[in-house]
Amino acid sequence: MSGLWPGLVRFLGDPKIPLDTNGVERALRGVVVGRKNHYGSRSERGTRVAALFYSLIESAKLCRVEPRAYLREATLRAVRNPGTVTLARELKSSES
Repeated sequence: MSGLWPGLVRFLGDPKIPLDTNGVERALRGVVVGRKNHYGSRSERGTRVAALFYSLIESAKLCRVEPRAYLREATLRAVRNPGTVTLARELKSSES
């Protein structure tokens, strides 16, 4: 337990580290609510597709990438090279 103490008090030395995780939890709320809205769907495939898109769109937002541009670029890369996976954070780093 004592090995965890430095991480627990790290925020004392760095004012940029928040005391709570409220911001992170709020950011993830859209993903969770979006997926939860489809639990009662009659189509399992539709539910899976909706969950996938909610995850992709919210992940793009978290990485500060415009979701429409991210989905377009990821789709184009996958069409050009089947099996390619483009993460939002990769697209963000290529823009910088």
